[in-house]
Amino acid sequence: MTYFLEYTIPAAADDAEYEFPHDDINSGTTIPLSQTDADVVHTPELPARTGIIGATVPEAKVEAEQLITHSRATEASLYFDPSNSLKAGVGNLVATFREGSGWQDA
Repeated sequence: MTYFLEYTIPAAADDAEYEFPHDDINSGTTIPLSQTDADVVHTPELPARTGIIGATVPEAKVEAEQLITHSRATEASLYFDPSNSLKAGVGNLVATFREGSGWQDA
């Protein structure tokens, strides 16, 4: 997998924000908010970087657009990254997507 899609997922219209516990000591542990004393982080959106399967740029664009249309994201960036990094902005920018405008090659 050498393509990655970066996008931002806004909170649903009926939810003002996402909230989740932040606990550096018990990292990776999932606990319901009502059952933890950890600090609660509030954010109106979540960043995402997702691997996209595709042998060519057109195939990757089709797969990426399927993901975008099934999320609340309105724009995204497609990267070619043979290092398979999950860090934001790593790799070569291939194209950007905007709802209503479609793909724009980099």
